[in-house]
Amino acid sequence: MCGIVAYIGQRDAYPILIKGLQRLEYRGYDSAGIALLNGSLNIYKKKGKVQELVDFAENQNLTGFTGIGHTRWATHGKPDDVNAHPHVSGNGRLTLVHNGIIENYTSLKKALEKVGHVFHTETDTEVLVHLIEEVQKRDNLTIEEAVREALTNVVGAYAIVVIDREDQDKLVAARKGSPLVIGIGEDEFFLASDGTPIVEYTKKVIYLDDEQVAVVHRNGEYEIRTIENEVHTPFVQELNMEIDRIEKGGYDYFMLKEIHEQPVTINDAMRGRLNSEAGWVKLGGMDNYVDHIKKAERFIILGCGTSWHAGLIAEYLFEDLARIPVEVEYASEFRYRNPVITDRDVVIAISQSGETADTYAALELAKKNGALLYGIVNVVGSSIARLTHAGSYIHAGPEIGVASTKAFTAQVTLLTLMALQIGRERGTISDEYFTKLLKELDTIPGKVARMLESNDKIKYIASEIKDASNALYLGRGYNFPVALEGALKLKEISYIHAEGYPAAEMKHGPIALIDENMPVIVIATNKSLNEKIVSNIQEVKARKGIVLAIVTEGDREIKEVADYTIEIPDTEEPFTPLLSVIPLQLLSYHIAVMRGCNVDQPRNLAKSVTVE
Repeated sequence: MCGIVAYIGQRDAYPILIKGLQRLEYRGYDSAGIALLNGSLNIYKKKGKVQELVDFAENQNLTGFTGIGHTRWATHGKPDDVNAHPHVSGNGRLTLVHNGIIENYTSLKKALEKVGHVFHTETDTEVLVHLIEEVQKRDNLTIEEAVREALTNVVGAYAIVVIDREDQDKLVAARKGSPLVIGIGEDEFFLASDGTPIVEYTKKVIYLDDEQVAVVHRNGEYEIRTIENEVHTPFVQELNMEIDRIEKGGYDYFMLKEIHEQPVTINDAMRGRLNSEAGWVKLGGMDNYVDHIKKAERFIILGCGTSWHAGLIAEYLFEDLARIPVEVEYASEFRYRNPVITDRDVVIAISQSGETADTYAALELAKKNGALLYGIVNVVGSSIARLTHAGSYIHAGPEIGVASTKAFTAQVTLLTLMALQIGRERGTISDEYFTKLLKELDTIPGKVARMLESNDKIKYIASEIKDASNALYLGRGYNFPVALEGALKLKEISYIHAEGYPAAEMKHGPIALIDENMPVIVIATNKSLNEKIVSNIQEVKARKGIVLAIVTEGDREIKEVADYTIEIPDTEEPFTPLLSVIPLQLLSYHIAVMRGCNVDQPRNLAKSVTVE
């Protein structure tokens, strides 16, 4: 949610801030704003996309070597010019951008109003900047001291950057529960919610930890302390990101580019971890805990949205190949239950960003109960990566499109490797089957590339069903979670209501919805359940439903009864999700484009859900 970018140094800040906001727009696009310091303070804010801000600021005073910017995903207060960030203190001295939610803002606001503060917006952020002002004024503190003191009274999540009109040679930043990274240049600093605005200028970065406050100075000096005022020596890391991975590269949308990157990203997820010729699979992240993991009594998998769907596929993989009981939980529900967790459990967290607030909180709960935590994330240095005992990166590269595609298949690939290694360690896979699976998994990137060649056919089918108001996705076994993921993609970017179901459950309710206007997408690649899937399709056709079937190459029986079919290459059943999801991603993409939707920035959604 929301994107923060800031700069202090010897360059003009405005171009850096605007380019940074454009790269962060996938995190929030309700409104955008900047503040520039150059002796005076100039603030420009505008509802809508970053381009609206650019147009508004075109003839304004844009000078300044210090600045902060923000692109908003609204939580408190409607999206408009007034509620847009940055927000200013009552005395006009302090200016702040904020990502997160201040949970106790109502009580803080009432207390501040009693001592004379007047508020002009509906946001919790304005309360926070007034609180810092009050602390600074009351105790005659520097800006960094005031920020530290004020944050001891705050409940909630935040990443903030603050500038002081009377102390223009420094920026102050802090975080708790929302990501913030500091890029270190030559006598200059770049701050942002993630590495995308920074990579063009420097590869040296510091990831702030929770409840840390950083002060960066124009002369190149910096200092990090905890909220309790303890000095922290930071770890300066190399930013693992390339500039071409955050550009569209000739594609109309990032989502389409990321769909087409999947032969590469799936291969990247396997590189160095699988050798089918030598007959081994090995995740380095499991090295120190492999005995604990293989002896676990239970795996608990946590995720939200698409990551939860990847976890559901992992449930089939782990139980089938490693014979370990698995529970897959919505992290947002798990954290508010009173779950039974023991030190014999392994808790696996799946999160593209590594910053998902509910998943992080659920992990903290599991850690307190003694479970081993294993993270599967995409972003190096992210909060979940630092919290877990061990883990593996999926190496998908930056995913800019809000609707996840390549991260999903990379997650499933990583989980497949994990299941194969654990199954091998536990002796639950025969030598012959293990070798067969490794050789077949090696072929998956090439088979995904073949699937992408069906784009024109999928585009035609999309044109035939794009005007539907509802859609039903059905799958069995390994492909039931794929049905859920396909329905989610259609909902996310085309705004067509869609639901995923186990095919056998259709008769327990959803069949009542089927008529000649209802597309039913059936993932029918399961060899072990082929006859039952054919029966499900016949039931849909008997009620005049429109059937699009995803089938295995050479399947003739289903072709005879379905209205449309898309073939995937033959593969082992545990690997079918990596292929069957590709046409569903393309189908959703083309339908959304044909309906005039903004594929990369669907309404009401943000890429990283870093608030509850």
